[in-house]
Amino acid sequence: MAEEVLIPPPGKITAHLTGSLLAVAFLTSFGSSMLYGYNLAVVNSPAVYIKDFYNLTVLSRNGTGLSEETLTLMYSLTVSVFAIGGLLGSLIVGVLVTRFGRKGTVVNTTMLVFIAGSLMGFSRSCGSPEMVILGRFITGIHSGISLSVVPMYLGEIAPKNLRGFLGLVPSIFIGTGVFAAQILGLHELLGKEEYWPLFLSVVVLPTFIQLILLPWFPESPRYLLIEKHNVHATITALKWYRASCNIQAEIEEMQEEQRSLSSVETLSVWNLLLDDTVRWQILTVVVINIGMQLSGIDAIWFYTNDIFKNAGIPEPEIPYTTAGTGIIEIIAGLIGCFTIEKLGRKPLMIGGFTMMGVCSAGITFALLLQTQLPFMRYISVGCVVGIIAGFCIGPAGVPFLVTAELFKQSHRPAAYIVGGSLNWLSNFTVGFVFPFLQMSAGSYCYLVFASICLSVAVYVYAVIPETKNKTFMEISRLFSKKEPVLETQCLLLVDQMKLKKMNGYGVLKAAPLEFDSSSSSP
Repeated sequence: MAEEVLIPPPGKITAHLTGSLLAVAFLTSFGSSMLYGYNLAVVNSPAVYIKDFYNLTVLSRNGTGLSEETLTLMYSLTVSVFAIGGLLGSLIVGVLVTRFGRKGTVVNTTMLVFIAGSLMGFSRSCGSPEMVILGRFITGIHSGISLSVVPMYLGEIAPKNLRGFLGLVPSIFIGTGVFAAQILGLHELLGKEEYWPLFLSVVVLPTFIQLILLPWFPESPRYLLIEKHNVHATITALKWYRASCNIQAEIEEMQEEQRSLSSVETLSVWNLLLDDTVRWQILTVVVINIGMQLSGIDAIWFYTNDIFKNAGIPEPEIPYTTAGTGIIEIIAGLIGCFTIEKLGRKPLMIGGFTMMGVCSAGITFALLLQTQLPFMRYISVGCVVGIIAGFCIGPAGVPFLVTAELFKQSHRPAAYIVGGSLNWLSNFTVGFVFPFLQMSAGSYCYLVFASICLSVAVYVYAVIPETKNKTFMEISRLFSKKEPVLETQCLLLVDQMKLKKMNGYGVLKAAPLEFDSSSSSP
């Protein structure tokens, strides 16, 4: 039998950042999100050594080595199979979070990292290129799951005034993972030929720390209450994550969401797509997740070395210069993390995509003019830095956060499947199409990315409402299309406002104060 929870006396309730919240954000991001960034960059430095290993292994097996085309194909498969695994991981995340919970999914999937690390770490000893490729595939599955479940978990345990801050912590660790791979890949560290298996498998260390510590923390309170109907476990979890024991208002908000659901069962992707009440939310998830990858950030990361080489940077210094961009990623991520609760989600996404669009166009003009104007080479370097910084300030992490905020509990896992699968498909598409696009369009290929970035910025400005410091129910009301007039009640339970329909979204319009007796009853 559900417990009755009374609303506390009127007043503004603001939760503070607690050690438990910070610890969970750190552990989940350090042991899961950081691995995604690390595995994106880890195969760049030892590429020559991995190809030599493939060639020598086949030579010892068959007596003949691989052709250049076959060797390139095998290495390309090693790189791209990570995205295929990521797509598979994003498709199964809904089943996992429903069965095991948010924290349970993070903990249980650590076994994938240990399996993948063992395969890649012992691949050279066993003389098996297949172990490297299979290990990359399994790490991709883990990253596909982590990119969805970590923001979902943090978004559900965070109070509304800290949801943006905690939601961007994973993006900081993704940048940290890229930076760690760039640093460890230097010749002075693990960039030597004998160390490449260790370089690929070192990911097991942060995951081991996560596995030891994370199980001591509670599951998502929203999952415990709305899906498991366990009020006592919910109260215990909230006491862990909140500095104050005054948690009645949060439980009441969760119960209000539970009552608003036609069913507490998790929706399938097909049922989500058929639900007219969330049509704008689905479109938003599609646009921002596709735009995140089609912004061209992966192409910029891949060709950074070439751009720096054209700028006249000595070739031996390019790896260190590239590692410097990793520092920019971390700094930009920290800026976004510490400003999102003041500026909001929309300004970070609009500013980030706009900055990327302008700098992408700048790269095109810089590459076209650098033969006539030598200083344009340095402009191209500045544009690369601008694209990376713009991406990490907003587009790198906000789309995952917004996906959690736009949907109720029953719709959220399916929404992450849609967003995650489109994200990985777009990632794979860019990696596959960009070389051909560059061959056909030359320097003008970056104008394609510029137009996509600016289009997404316009969409965010015109369509997406600001979700800062709002509960999930308040955000749901902003998107509601069922009623021409909506009532939004604040915690004071005094003021009422009417939400006038306009193109599927609402414009707040002041209404006379009225006393609703039904809202005052417990």
